[in-house]
Amino acid sequence: MRAVLAISRGIDALNAAIGRSVKWLILVAVLLSAGNAVVRYSFNVSSNAWLEAQWYLFSAVFLLCAGYALLRDEHIRIDILTARLSGRTRAWIDIFGTLLFLLPCAVLITLLSWPVFVDSYLRGEMSSDAGGLLRWPAKLLIPVAFGLLALQGVSEILKRIAFLAGHAPDPRRHVPHGADGAAPVEQVS
Repeated sequence: MRAVLAISRGIDALNAAIGRSVKWLILVAVLLSAGNAVVRYSFNVSSNAWLEAQWYLFSAVFLLCAGYALLRDEHIRIDILTARLSGRTRAWIDIFGTLLFLLPCAVLITLLSWPVFVDSYLRGEMSSDAGGLLRWPAKLLIPVAFGLLALQGVSEILKRIAFLAGHAPDPRRHVPHGADGAAPVEQVS
């Protein structure tokens, strides 16, 4: 079980590091947007590349932080229905929900979006807007992000199995909210 929890901690650390890094792109997008607005209204100069860069940055934050949101248990839940259930019952619901919905969708999107990225990369696809950017970096975000989300789903399943087996605390009660992201999974005697 230690090896399983080590794998889970590794996945958690990966998504925590990516989430902590990528969230700074929000500041970059805000500064880029403000700079673009100042230049556009002050000097009557604009560029589609600047607008597309803002979209790419927002897309990167939204997509790449999905696994981080799952790690921190900050995604949408129907807690009003599950709040009164025991930790074990919630763990089973999380396991089945992840196996039946999250993982199949994340893996399918990862697999289906990869050829779209490869095609865009090989063709050197550019935006159809004048002065636009390359499209493949934005298209690469999709398989990478859903791959990270799938990995985090696996980590969440491993933590819940360890909890059900009595080798770890309830993952829902030990959600990492510190600045460093992922807290180590504690051993339960």
